[in-house]
Amino acid sequence: MGKKVRIGIIGVGIIGKHHLRTYAEIEDAEVVALADIDEAEGARVAELFGIPNVYNNGYKMLERDDLDAVDICLHNNLHMPGAAAVMRAGCNAYCEKPMAGTYKDAEAMLKVAEETGQLLHIQLATLYRPETKAAKYLIDGGHLGNVYHARSTGFRRRGRPYVDGFGTFNFVRKEISGGGAFYDMGVYHISQILYLLGNPEVVSITGKTFQETPIDPRRREIGQYSVEELGMGFVRLENNIAMDIIESWAIDLDGFAGSYVVGSEGGVRLEPFGYYHNIGDLEFNATANLDQFIYRQHNVHEIGDIYDSSQHHWVAVNQGRADLLPTASVALKTMLISEGIYLSEKLGRELSADEVREMSESKAIDI
Repeated sequence: MGKKVRIGIIGVGIIGKHHLRTYAEIEDAEVVALADIDEAEGARVAELFGIPNVYNNGYKMLERDDLDAVDICLHNNLHMPGAAAVMRAGCNAYCEKPMAGTYKDAEAMLKVAEETGQLLHIQLATLYRPETKAAKYLIDGGHLGNVYHARSTGFRRRGRPYVDGFGTFNFVRKEISGGGAFYDMGVYHISQILYLLGNPEVVSITGKTFQETPIDPRRREIGQYSVEELGMGFVRLENNIAMDIIESWAIDLDGFAGSYVVGSEGGVRLEPFGYYHNIGDLEFNATANLDQFIYRQHNVHEIGDIYDSSQHHWVAVNQGRADLLPTASVALKTMLISEGIYLSEKLGRELSADEVREMSESKAIDI
């Protein structure tokens, strides 16, 4: 292990606290400052996690000269201004998903990283799961042959923030969150598939979204619910790859089958994990010992904790123990697809990737 990484965090709501709990498990992570506009909550969280410096303004915290990296746990339309301010202050930026509230804002964030030379990391937790690592191992090893189709799925029976009893109304107001099921959970599954495919270029996008299932009237009124609870899409990717998507916050079903990738020589399903392959007249449906796979990655190949979680990876990168995974570029394409589905719903037709880029508008809210 190397020198401790000194971290600041902006926003200590539900997600911010989750990040802090993870950092508390990482020996080389030292959270030295936090900022939150809720002064009382900021003080309470600082005491809970032993954080010595508390601010009610993110810009004030960024005046410090002893931060290596800053973690941004704000609502979606605040991501771009927050990350840009962090990088322009000379710190590496780690931002919650989705990358921003629109593709245009996500693109602007990446440009600031390129201009400043600072690292930009996006929280894409599914990239560090055992099934993702195993699927990547199979795909990169050529065991699927020529990959041509993938499916991204996510299911909640009835799990809309705020209106179903958890979280705040900021999650369901489009002017703050930018979107619903796709931006909250879909980004995890879409980015997971893009990562497995090698982050191919997007050719075109079509999609449909719905808000149909009942909501408690009082919660609807207070929350001003204005985002989708169910969305689906079809994406044409380069190299003749087709990807379909379905993401649910609320639907009257018992679940969807897990995401998968298929090729000319085999297929892999992520959850439950399975590998499928034919040898002549024999059809093989295989499971795998993922615990043993991760153990060997850790110990035989001496990878250690570098890919244990998004935060473990971030600390290792800041220590110089690992190269940063392409989370920002994967997250940017995820934004392109997600916003493309919203625009396709609005216009009622398929859109090219270039059309989505041209139509996307900034919805950023300053921190």
